[in-house]
Amino acid sequence: MGVKNSVVVQVDSRGRILIPKRIRDRLKIGKRVLLIPIRERLEVIPLPEDPLEILDGAFTTDVSFSELRKEAERQAEEETGK
Repeated sequence: MGVKNSVVVQVDSRGRILIPKRIRDRLKIGKRVLLIPIRERLEVIPLPEDPLEILDGAFTTDVSFSELRKEAERQAEEETGK
């Protein structure tokens, strides 16, 4: 996306902006984004609905990530005496 695809939007009284649907669709923006202030501009990075989705396939294991997470939570509870 360059200047050709730029769009001007308004900031409402509560500091919100509306990202046009065509841009949300093209960038696959869901309900969550990461905002990064960089000098005099703002970068918007789409985030997955499930933050753990990003880790899917990152590990070589036969156990699913959700199972690993449950086990880690169980061990943490054991260690804290809950």
